[in-house]
Amino acid sequence: MKQVTVMAACAALLSIPALSQAQSTATRYPVVLMHGLYGYDNVLGSDYFYGIVNDLKRNGAVVLVPQVSAVNSNEVRGEQLLKLLRQYKATYGYSKFNLIGHSQGGTTVRYIFDADSSLVASISSVGTPHGGTPVADIGLASGGGVWTSPIGWLLGGITGNVSQQNATAALSSLSTAGARLFNSRHPAGAPTSTCGSGAAMVSGVPFYSVGSTSVSTNVLDYSDALLALTSVDFAGGANDGVVGRCSTHWGTVLKDNFRWNHLDQVNQANGLRGILSEDPVAFFRTHVNRLKNQGL
Repeated sequence: MKQVTVMAACAALLSIPALSQAQSTATRYPVVLMHGLYGYDNVLGSDYFYGIVNDLKRNGAVVLVPQVSAVNSNEVRGEQLLKLLRQYKATYGYSKFNLIGHSQGGTTVRYIFDADSSLVASISSVGTPHGGTPVADIGLASGGGVWTSPIGWLLGGITGNVSQQNATAALSSLSTAGARLFNSRHPAGAPTSTCGSGAAMVSGVPFYSVGSTSVSTNVLDYSDALLALTSVDFAGGANDGVVGRCSTHWGTVLKDNFRWNHLDQVNQANGLRGILSEDPVAFFRTHVNRLKNQGL
């Protein structure tokens, strides 16, 4: 009997780390992952946040992945997200949300803070062009909307979300001038110095940001070639192929030089990244654990 008791006690002790790990992302409020430009929830079996959603859920988080216009302005996308958050609240009883946006998703979730801060537990952005990007500047100047809108409509059709698509509006929001205007209207968390950090917390809501500075990270990743082309627009400045290092700064800057390109940040394409690069899935898990430890 004594031997059985000892064995049971040992088994219980051994299970503690597993239980702890399984609950490491069990936040008080649901995690909302907001896609960026050309974004989607799932296309042909491939998640936009590849491997990240399942990992967060497996470790205890409630994760919501809303779908808004793949190609449109921060404001239009923000209003669409606001409507969805209110639907989640009415349907499931959620009071607040931990909003995490990738690329333009970061400015989309920032819009929510000013539209209805009562819904916001935290704001986090990953690879977001808060200061705009020369890729959008050049796209506008060259009439990029002519080919960008059809891509947005195509993604909308594939995902079953045919919400309005407007490439010119999207590029305007992502341009340097457009970002400056948006930031003047939504300044919470803005950096207080050039390439610096912003307020860590505004009205009780923490703001976080991260960025990266690699471009071609894996020869097997077809998207690297495109990012290598767009990276030229930065004239040698540190960037991820789409966004400059300093442009990603907002609120508390956790890190701005991960060894990822713009798509590696969400573990695309299909998990291909640099051999020596940090694991983006682990980053999201660690960050959500950070939010959990703050009681969020």
